[in-house]
Amino acid sequence: MKIGIIGSGVVAQALGDGLQRKGHQLMLGTSSPGKLADWAAARGGVRIGTPGEAAAFGELVVLAVKGSAALAAVKAAGAELLAGKVVIDTTNPIADLPPVDGVFSYTTGPNESLMEALQAAFPRIRFVKAFNSVGNALMIDPQLQGGPPSMFIAGNDEDAKVQVARLLQQVGWESVDMGGAAAARAIEPLCILWCIPGLLHNDWVHAFKLLRPADKRAAMGA
Repeated sequence: MKIGIIGSGVVAQALGDGLQRKGHQLMLGTSSPGKLADWAAARGGVRIGTPGEAAAFGELVVLAVKGSAALAAVKAAGAELLAGKVVIDTTNPIADLPPVDGVFSYTTGPNESLMEALQAAFPRIRFVKAFNSVGNALMIDPQLQGGPPSMFIAGNDEDAKVQVARLLQQVGWESVDMGGAAAARAIEPLCILWCIPGLLHNDWVHAFKLLRPADKRAAMGA
């Protein structure tokens, strides 16, 4: 698959590196191409372009920028180029404030989410929330005790979520569909929870897992 990644930070680089190893064709779109010159040179075949070029290149696109830059990044990439495409939204609305006792502050309230704002601003793009609740070092082929961890996803387009679930399986994750875009109100704060052990104890090697009973009927008392 041709995958365009909008962004140039550690998340964009981790996903670009891992997805290329899985056989996908990659283009990273950035307004600062020099930042990625050495990185791309060490990974022959990864293309570097503008956000618009990455948007046009990708059959599927990943939005991997700071939450505060997300709306502007999609606008810069070109909503018309992304219309109809699946866009994986990895962003979190982290405020530019220091954490309090290991807890980040968000710019959103409990009844709103950044992905809902993106979907409202760009209704023709098929956004799917994913990769926002784990660190970049574990995004591709996480090796953790207990088997594949769970990636909670959300989005209004069912086919888009199916495509993202397939990609997640390819890179070592179990996807858990939590429903429409409103579910991002619950998924985005998982980043806060995931970061607490790291900020307090420098423990960054963990992920979430949704556990189910081996016999669902027995668990329900049937």
